Amino acid sequence: MSKLSVIARNEKRMRLVEKYAAKREALKAAGDWEGLQKLPRNSAPTRVRNRCILTGKGKGVYRRFGLCRNQFRQLALEGKIPGVRKASW
Repeated sequence: MSKLSVIARNEKRMRLVEKYAAKREALKAAGDWEGLQKLPRNSAPTRVRNRCILTGKGKGVYRRFGLCRNQFRQLALEGKIPGVRKASW
């Protein structure tokens, strides 16, 4: 599990992205690049890290499920993810 401070920092970035989304879009449409640079750095959507919702892991995360590969495998084998089952052929 990731440190709670890392998870909290990422959540703070997500809140900033939501807060400044409309303003960022308006500045882009107007072509005001200087005004865009004055926005907080963490309000850019690219600064948000895709993390596992259970463990907070930042690598090996499947976007569709929001889970890291380890948790995805464990939950899929237990049958807790609808529509997913182990392949056999």
